[in-house]
Amino acid sequence: MQRFTEFGFGVPWVMGFFHQDWTYDGPTAADVVAKHLAEESDEEVLAVRRDARTLVDNLPSETLEVLWTAGAQYMPGFAGTSGAEWTRTVVGLCDARLSAQADVRPLTGADTEDGWSRRDAVVAEIERAEFFTPAVREALVDCARDCTPDLAFRVLLRAVVNAPDATLSPDGYQRMEAIGSALHYGEFVVDSVRFLVESP
Repeated sequence: MQRFTEFGFGVPWVMGFFHQDWTYDGPTAADVVAKHLAEESDEEVLAVRRDARTLVDNLPSETLEVLWTAGAQYMPGFAGTSGAEWTRTVVGLCDARLSAQADVRPLTGADTEDGWSRRDAVVAEIERAEFFTPAVREALVDCARDCTPDLAFRVLLRAVVNAPDATLSPDGYQRMEAIGSALHYGEFVVDSVRFLVESP
């Protein structure tokens, strides 16, 4: 049973749009997201929508801001908006994109995996990540407990890539691979942090 893609997906995929040169893709953050959603499959858009709705329905705005900032290399910021408003904007962009399609089939199988059986393992990896600030660790743990462990783990992977001074032990990376395998991730999801593994 496999996911619809071998790569990262959902809200962490959207977080990846916001790098130092993100404005080349559009004048506003919403324009950038809309551009990428227009180019992607229904499954990708459904995965983003599922993640964003889970986040905005279960976490306070301040926690959402911490997660978006940790997961994006260069988040435009929340001046004049809030974490909740921005996340609802992402949901709305997904709805607009999906409404243009005549027949959108819902996600099924592995693409609906929430990872509850791996919650303790995901929380343990978050708590081991001492290169994060306490606020980031707390937000990720809240995501694992109040949203889904699957979503929290994918945001964790994205945040690890962006964290200054982040390193992973070989054992830590193996634990992450085991979680990713249990959650039916494709080859390149956990692999995105392999470059941070310390030499034995």
